[in-house]
Amino acid sequence: MIEEERNNYSVFHGLWTLASRELKKWYKAPVILLLSLIQPIFWIGIFGKAMNLGSIFTGTSYNIPGLTIPKQVLDQIGLEILKQTFGTSDYFSFLAAGMLSFIVLFTSMQSGMSIVWDRRLGVLDRILTTPVARGNIIIGKVLSAVIRSLVQATIVLVVAILLGMTFYPGINPLDFLGVYAALFLMSFGLSSLFMMLALRATSWESQMAIMNLLNLPLLFTSNAFYPVKSMPYWLKPVAYINPLTYSNGVARGLLLGISTNLGLDFLYLGLFALILSTIGIVLSWKYLSK
Repeated sequence: MIEEERNNYSVFHGLWTLASRELKKWYKAPVILLLSLIQPIFWIGIFGKAMNLGSIFTGTSYNIPGLTIPKQVLDQIGLEILKQTFGTSDYFSFLAAGMLSFIVLFTSMQSGMSIVWDRRLGVLDRILTTPVARGNIIIGKVLSAVIRSLVQATIVLVVAILLGMTFYPGINPLDFLGVYAALFLMSFGLSSLFMMLALRATSWESQMAIMNLLNLPLLFTSNAFYPVKSMPYWLKPVAYINPLTYSNGVARGLLLGISTNLGLDFLYLGLFALILSTIGIVLSWKYLSK
């Protein structure tokens, strides 16, 4: 009996219960589930194809008086420019790999909204009366956001493959596991960040304002659309502290064979997830009260 009571109060007590509660609100609401599944398809299907820069550099002929250059030569030059700039001659694949991190960012940033609504509806007060550790309240919500992020990233990847995304010739299952590990770490860190920002939020409007403030800057200061080397000098330091830059590096390195420092990428993402989740737990002890 005593042993059972100890187990009930273990550090993991209630963790999965809270996480599954958040997931049920997601997959048991048909409209929410449908929209969450359609959204990534729209992003990669419409936005991804619309920004296919490959068509700019290839398939075009130029009329230069007194100079005749075969179209095949122009196409080859265009492909070489793409490869020198992006590390691959297929810009759609480059962008699709970056979209994996973006959809994870978009899903993770909504994690803080759950605690805002739980506080507003009184659910948080009821949870705080249970023996569940306050840190587990935060981590449970973070874990549910991570799972949703990875599901949507999988949808993006499948749709990207159907639309023509190509992998490097020597790809193997471990490469995919490595990509999911990187996305897991980034989502864990980002979800912890937005959860921390929501701990003191008193209204959903303030949380939405924070999300809108950070969403696009995080996206456009990363290498989601173009490599860091192509950025202006003042923007590069920002890109190097942006976690999306490192998750994109892992995705493109393992899926497309683009050169990257995988050790540094995983180290940064691991520290990012560890530090932010630890801060989130500490803040939950301070700011979550009955």
